[in-house]
Amino acid sequence: MEHTRAALRLRTVLGHLGRTSAGAYTAHPTTQAVSSTSFHPPQFQYTLHNDILSLEQRKFYEENGFLVIKNLVSDDDITRFRNQFQRLCKEEVKPQGMMIMRDVSIEKSKFVPSEELITKVQNFHQDEELFRYCTLPEILKYVECFTGPNIMVVHTMMINKPPDSGKKTTRHPFHQDLHYFPFRPSNRIVAAWTAMEQVNRNNGCLSVLPGTHKGCLKPHSYPPWEGGVNIMYYGIQGYDENSPRVHLEMEKGDTVFFHPLLIHGSGWNKSQGYRKVISCHFASADCHYIDVKGTSQESFEKDILETLHKLYGFPEDASLKDIFRLNVQLVKGERTNL
Repeated sequence: MEHTRAALRLRTVLGHLGRTSAGAYTAHPTTQAVSSTSFHPPQFQYTLHNDILSLEQRKFYEENGFLVIKNLVSDDDITRFRNQFQRLCKEEVKPQGMMIMRDVSIEKSKFVPSEELITKVQNFHQDEELFRYCTLPEILKYVECFTGPNIMVVHTMMINKPPDSGKKTTRHPFHQDLHYFPFRPSNRIVAAWTAMEQVNRNNGCLSVLPGTHKGCLKPHSYPPWEGGVNIMYYGIQGYDENSPRVHLEMEKGDTVFFHPLLIHGSGWNKSQGYRKVISCHFASADCHYIDVKGTSQESFEKDILETLHKLYGFPEDASLKDIFRLNVQLVKGERTNL
C-alpha cells in the first residue's frame, strides 16, 4: 500500500513537471499547479505564511518536501565561493574551525594540497567569504518561508564530489538529514543546496523520494558497500531500492530547498570533472535541543565525538548538543532557544 501511494505521488510530481516517466527532473521555479487530487493537508504544516512563495509553490513543498528555485545565486557569487575553496585546497588560507574531508578511496600517499584532495568542507562558519552564502538575501528570503523570521545557521557544507575511482565511493546513500541534528521541531529546519555548475545524473545529482518528509526519522547505519563508505555517510536501514524517486538535474545557480526528513542521496560521479555544490542548513531560533541518547541518533553522536576528540581534542564526555551550540549562528532576527 505504501509503495503504491509513493508511485502515485511520483506520477503526480512528474506530471507537475510536465513529464511522464521517472527519469531526471530538470530544475525550474515550480510555479505550475499541483493536482488538487494529490494535495489534502488540513492546513499548511511545512511552510509559513509569506509573500515569497506562490500558493502553488507552497502546495508543492507541502506535498513533496522540496522546492527548486532556478538561477537563484549569481555567477559572481559562485565564482567567489569557488575561488575561496581553491585557496583552502592550496592551503593559502587556514581552515578555521572547519572539518576537511577526503574520499575513502584516496590513498594517503596522494595527500598533497590540491583541489583533487578535498571532497568536502564542513562548518565553514568562520570563513567570511564562504559564509556569505548563508547571508545572501536571495537565500534568506526563501529560508524564512520555512523557519520564520528568527534564522540560525546550524550546518554548512562545500561539496566537491570527485570523479569516481571505480569503487563507487563518491555516491551518498539515501538518508535523512535530521539524523544529524539534535534539535526540533523538524518542520522549522530547511536545507538550501546550490549547484555551482551543471549537476546531472552523470556527475551525481541529488535523488529524492517525494513525500517522505511526512514520515518519521528512520534508523541509519553505514551501508555494506564493497568499495567502502565515507565517514559520516550513513544510510537508512532496510531501504527499498525500488522506491520511486526523482533525480534533480540542476543548472549553475539553481537552488533546492528541502525538509530534513526528506529521504535523499546522490549517485556516483561518472564524469571526469569535480561536481561542486555549496549548502547550508537553517533552523528557527525557536527550535529546542533534545538529548539523542537512547535514540537512533546516538550512534552518530558517538562517531562524531570520537572523531572530534581525535582531531581536535574535543571532550569525550561532551554531547551532540555541545557541538552544535559551538557552531550555530544567528543570521536574521533574534536568538531565542538555539
